[in-house]
Amino acid sequence: MEPITGITRGGTAYTPTFVTALNQANCIGCGRCYKVCPRNVLELVERSADDEAYDEDEDNSMVMSLANALDCIGCGSCGRVCPKQCHTHEALPLGA
Repeated sequence: MEPITGITRGGTAYTPTFVTALNQANCIGCGRCYKVCPRNVLELVERSADDEAYDEDEDNSMVMSLANALDCIGCGSCGRVCPKQCHTHEALPLGA
């Protein structure tokens, strides 16, 4: 299937890339991606105790997760602000 494409106001075609995964092992829970997401795709959650990055004495007990991945509009803002490059983006077909 062909990926979703759009047209800018200037008439240029583009293919949005949607967030499909988030590497929680690299995530520092800074919340930058959460703040820039216009569609509430992300959610800050407690890091699980069995996660290798979990340290009870550190302030890294929170981690980002994909709460509503199907609401992603493919703007890529989350990936641009992430200092650890935790987000994976892909061009997807309609309904995927």
